[in-house]
Amino acid sequence: MPSLTVKSPSGSRVVPLVKPITSVGAEGDIPVGALGGGGIAIEYDGRAFVASAFDGASLSVNGKRKDRAVLADGDTLAVGDSTLRFAAVDAAPEAEPAAPASTSDALEPVRRLSDFHKQLAEIGDPQRLLTVLLDRVIEVSHADKGFLILLEEGRPVVKAARNMAEQTLEGAVERMSDSILQKVLRTKRAIIVSDALHDPEFEASESVVNLKLSSVMCAPLSAFGTLLGAIYVGNDSVANLFEQRTLELLTVYSGVAALLVKNAMLVRELLGENADLKRRLEDGKYGDIIGACDVMREVYRKIDKIAQTDISVLITGETGTGKELIARELHRRSTRKSGPFITINCGAIPENLLESELFGHVRGAFTGAVATRNGRFQAANGGTLFLDEIGEMPPQLQVKLLRALQDKTVVKVGETRTETVDIRVLAATNKVLEEEIKHNRFREDLYYRLNVVKLHLPPLRERGDDIVVLAKYFLSRYTKEFDSKVKGFAPGALIALRKYAWPGNIRQLENRLKKAVVLAETALVTPEDLDIRPENLEPIVPLALAKEEFQKRYVSEILERNNGNRTKTAKDLGVDPRTIFRHLERMEAEREGRQLPPDADEEALP
Repeated sequence: MPSLTVKSPSGSRVVPLVKPITSVGAEGDIPVGALGGGGIAIEYDGRAFVASAFDGASLSVNGKRKDRAVLADGDTLAVGDSTLRFAAVDAAPEAEPAAPASTSDALEPVRRLSDFHKQLAEIGDPQRLLTVLLDRVIEVSHADKGFLILLEEGRPVVKAARNMAEQTLEGAVERMSDSILQKVLRTKRAIIVSDALHDPEFEASESVVNLKLSSVMCAPLSAFGTLLGAIYVGNDSVANLFEQRTLELLTVYSGVAALLVKNAMLVRELLGENADLKRRLEDGKYGDIIGACDVMREVYRKIDKIAQTDISVLITGETGTGKELIARELHRRSTRKSGPFITINCGAIPENLLESELFGHVRGAFTGAVATRNGRFQAANGGTLFLDEIGEMPPQLQVKLLRALQDKTVVKVGETRTETVDIRVLAATNKVLEEEIKHNRFREDLYYRLNVVKLHLPPLRERGDDIVVLAKYFLSRYTKEFDSKVKGFAPGALIALRKYAWPGNIRQLENRLKKAVVLAETALVTPEDLDIRPENLEPIVPLALAKEEFQKRYVSEILERNNGNRTKTAKDLGVDPRTIFRHLERMEAEREGRQLPPDADEEALP
């Protein structure tokens, strides 16, 4: 700051030049004696400080008598009994040589920067962070007012406008500069305009004119190579112009501020994603089941209709699609919800033990039967029995199961007495039981006893955005469980999630996410963390082949909806019945590895 070092008979002092006009005289801003009437005025004309004598006062500049003189740094003025030394930058009274700065004094700027970071890092609210950040920047730069600007969709938006009294500037946003700010955002370099009123490039700037700024500094906010916005500060007084070292200070503080702003933006984004995930989970949840695609909504509608009945349900779908969850939801919504829900995996128990597991046994019925024991049928009495992987049940045991389902009675192994049970039976399989029946591996009469209503669960790859919702749900769940630092997904990971075929379906997705949460090296999960590499993704096939595969799936789906009625299916699809017969022949040939000759009369599907 420009100043005058005044030496008089009474001592030495430094007077900062903060006013447009500073008077020197017997009753002036700087009182001096023996002036002989009149006085001296030191005025800032917008470009320089000018000393002028009036009313017969005596003025000497650098030993030469003058009535008016433009002052330069270091000029000495003799006024009355005093000597005034002009300094264009901060000056101190001439005194004894100062002692070398202590280590503590040298570390003071570092401490202030550290305090700045600590204070702001503890603020959780993003808007309050911006406000306090701007207040501290105004304080360290000795500015009169300041603005914090962030880029939103590439457009600069003023997020905070404050003055040196830590008050919000009402209406100042509309009068912000365009030219100074735009240059900083364009060049990504800090700018200082010490004398804005006379700067040929910026003297017509909106902020300079409307906000009456004499001096301006603007520094970009950049973090991790991304331009976030800028900090803009200004001074009103011509006697308090910014200097280059102040710009350097602003640049340092803006670098720290950018990191804090970026962190706040990431936190706000993650909180928004979390709120959106919770909303989507609530919208897409059906009990404990997560999913809102059209096929799953159709499954939910069927559950609503059949849950209150004791009708048998066959749940089909690939491994890992959530068949047990569907069975539990049917039980939870049924009149039996207060009763037990008992499950048994028909493929996980050895054949010689499965009958005992289902129906129980009496003491001595076989080696190791040291006590009479009830089976799963008895345990499920009054509730629901879920037979998982029913397609794995041995044929000889299927006969006994059919009898138990028909008569609602069971006979323990080693006993002849029957026991009545009151249960509802739900079954699930990942096999195509119609094919098992054709190959005599599954009884047709048992199939129709179990398959009163079929619920087919789609594979994960056909569930669209459900994949992302499920992935975010598992990520949130396991980051809490394992106290992980993982915060979200990298953009490439979300794309890979959608493209990957997920042969293991939801179970595979859950396990991949659990592993990624534990082993990820960064805060964002990448495709590599999920073990999804380009070679794992589904290849792009020619359009003709994709169309053919879609037609096969679609015809099969309509046939299933029409319970295998070929004539109705042909009518629904608007094709000749021969087309449906030909389709079934081709499907059978593909399963058996045979090649059918082309049929010239076959009608193409529309």
